[in-house]
Amino acid sequence: MKVNISIDMTPEEFRKMMGWPDVQGLHEDIMGKMREQIAAGAEGYDPMSLMQPYIKQSLDSMGGFQKMMAGMAETYFTQGSGDKEK
Repeated sequence: MKVNISIDMTPEEFRKMMGWPDVQGLHEDIMGKMREQIAAGAEGYDPMSLMQPYIKQSLDSMGGFQKMMAGMAETYFTQGSGDKEK
């Protein structure tokens, strides 16, 4: 059986439905301060320093995904091959 549910709502409506706080003002303040620090050339606010944690996290996530897929393929070929002969 296949069931599809389509919900048409804006991100704002979804946020309110989930009970999440509106942090748009806080986000704008933080981004404004970051822009000031970048423009001033403050240490640690160059683009590579800011992106370094995200790049590492992305690479770690990709490695984890590859391990998961390899594990699934290994399980399929070791356990699945016996089922096909029956």
